[in-house]
Amino acid sequence: MTITTSPWLEAALLGLLQGLTEFLPVSSSAHLRIAGTLLPSGTDPGAAFTAITQIGTEAAVLLYFRRDIWRIAVAWLTALVKRPATLSPDARLGWLIILGTLPIAILGLLLKHQIEGGLRNLYITATMLIAFGVILGIADRVGARRLTLDRLGWGDGLLLGFAQALALVPGVSRSGGTISAALLLGYTREAAARYSFLLAIPAVLASGFFELIDSWNKPNPIGGGPTLLATVIAFGVGYAVIVGFLQLLRTRSFLPFVIYRIAAGAAVLLLLANGIIAAR
Repeated sequence: MTITTSPWLEAALLGLLQGLTEFLPVSSSAHLRIAGTLLPSGTDPGAAFTAITQIGTEAAVLLYFRRDIWRIAVAWLTALVKRPATLSPDARLGWLIILGTLPIAILGLLLKHQIEGGLRNLYITATMLIAFGVILGIADRVGARRLTLDRLGWGDGLLLGFAQALALVPGVSRSGGTISAALLLGYTREAAARYSFLLAIPAVLASGFFELIDSWNKPNPIGGGPTLLATVIAFGVGYAVIVGFLQLLRTRSFLPFVIYRIAAGAAVLLLLANGIIAAR
């Protein structure tokens, strides 16, 4: 028997999933890719849908971190105008966010066709879920967890930018890649998470609006109205997840996310091996 659902309902479910997974180190793009295959329509929502709905979750970041963002922006602009001999921590953080955005911006443009095509193969997604789950577990276990964001230097900032760029491959996780690298560099769990949120703002918003403009008046497997609904839902759910996730990190490790990633990746490989879902 064929099950059919409204594209609005499927979009709402995907928006909920985007909001739940964007800020956790579990890869929202992987979850949307897998969920699209499992929904009754069996349609991959596509890289454009993923990028556009991420505008909603990044709007949640802008709202939650509005005071930090304002302080960093004012300090950065003041330093740009007055050119002090030594940058304040906030001004330096502003430059570090710009520096850290360059790798994902450059690689995203160079690898655009692969990101929207071959890299969305579910075998790759499942493998990345497992591999970077293991990396996150190791980083959380061996990281010194002593450094705060005011100790972030230029070298670390560039390395974290390349770690974020790994998330161009579904299954890696933008926050997971950045957090893992920050933990290995000795930063605290909360500092690693907060920086991953701030670092993502320029890249995610630029990617989302680029895909929005590029996909305008083009065929869309989800549709414009349902995509807007998914983006709004992602915003509301994403804000709640930010609040809960940062509170969780004050008392808990990343072990539950490590276990979840490995289990999810293994489940996808099992479904693929049994022909229940298709890799493409």
